[in-house]
Amino acid sequence: MSYQTDDTRLIIPGLGGLYAALSPLAITYMRVIAGGAFMVHGWPKINNPMAAVGMVEGLGFYPGAFWAPMLAGTEFFGGLLLLLGLLTRPAAVATSIVLCVTTYFHWVANAEGYAGAEKSLLWLGLTVFFAVHGGGRLSLDRLIGRQF
Repeated sequence: MSYQTDDTRLIIPGLGGLYAALSPLAITYMRVIAGGAFMVHGWPKINNPMAAVGMVEGLGFYPGAFWAPMLAGTEFFGGLLLLLGLLTRPAAVATSIVLCVTTYFHWVANAEGYAGAEKSLLWLGLTVFFAVHGGGRLSLDRLIGRQF
């Protein structure tokens, strides 16, 4: 799957084959890194649910006993699905919602502005990409031949 438009001409046409060969690997790399990063953030919340409840309530999300498992599950299991490229689009939408909240929290609620939200915005860009494009050629979605 190439993300190059038909009307785009390469300055060095000989590189077209290289780009086509590397595109699936680059997309897989982005998906695995994004999924793994979410899993790393979700795992401590799963292992220490009381701390997660305190954290989400400290951010103003009540009841924490409801929101903490939702956050932990979305981060860890959504990340796992992204990493595997399985149910990629629903996982990317769920993780995008989490990132919209973190962007809001850093940018608006804490008055940190763009500097506080830039990492969330970068990760949001990745998850939105996968919500729109799917998991790519090297995903389990593609292997089973079904995706959202």
